[in-house]
Amino acid sequence: MTVITPLGATIAEVTHHLVDVNDTRLHYVSAGETGSPIVLVHGWPETWWAFRKLIPLLARTHRVYALDLRGFGDSATTDGTWEPQVAADDLHHLVDHLGVGPVHLLCQDISGGVAFRFAATHPDDLLSFTATESSLVGFGLEQLADVNGFGSWHVGFLGAPGIPSLLLPGRERTLLADWAYPLMSGTEGAVTEADLDEFVRTYSRVNGWRGTESLYRAIFTDKGATAALARDHSISVPVLAVDGPNAPFTANSFRAVSGREFTAVHIEGVGHLVAQEAPERLAAAMLDVISGVDGETSM
Repeated sequence: MTVITPLGATIAEVTHHLVDVNDTRLHYVSAGETGSPIVLVHGWPETWWAFRKLIPLLARTHRVYALDLRGFGDSATTDGTWEPQVAADDLHHLVDHLGVGPVHLLCQDISGGVAFRFAATHPDDLLSFTATESSLVGFGLEQLADVNGFGSWHVGFLGAPGIPSLLLPGRERTLLADWAYPLMSGTEGAVTEADLDEFVRTYSRVNGWRGTESLYRAIFTDKGATAALARDHSISVPVLAVDGPNAPFTANSFRAVSGREFTAVHIEGVGHLVAQEAPERLAAAMLDVISGVDGETSM
């Protein structure tokens, strides 16, 4: 583990790190000195910076870690795509390296598949599981690729092998700042121009779309693998599903793969970017579940 000077935007509460695990280099930030550990996993089009407002709220009482998935943010990129299990194993190796497990985990958006595989294949690493505006292939996520129904064109585009890396370099701001964030955000002022600059910075790196391609490609290559894994390995810790405007999409998806206590929360009046738009309400929902779990484990 190496403590580094931030390569981009930062907040006063965090320290930046690079660590080599599982044949890649991950960038993550840490905050807080006491309490049970919380790991935050971003979605798209995000990086750890999506948690800039949430981290200080959680770090008052917990140790908090927010990473850039491989291929995102300031983590290493590759020349090719990777399967969700690879990123799930990254999480396992990171938790092991930090020596803080088991952890409370939050995932959001497209990272739900990675987080579920982490929960299913490394259950001893987990204390609780929170999914925010997220879903799984076989449990609703594939609907997002149906442009004649519930879905959006960008799902198939981002999942087409090599196409984002071919067509998007040099057009990052057009896609992210001019289309994605205005569409996804429902709270005026929640995402500033400076925030957009930070997201655009990292997606503009060489091979900066490889992580995106990997997560979206998995929607089309899953072929029942997630559902099969869920049949044998449901999530064995308490699950919190947090929905925003797409309620009850997250709750319906993760209730189906939960094997323990299940809580559903609907945060109203916001857009898809719950952690960026309503950090206080998201933190309150998380800490309510986390405190209950921590109370049981300390008995």
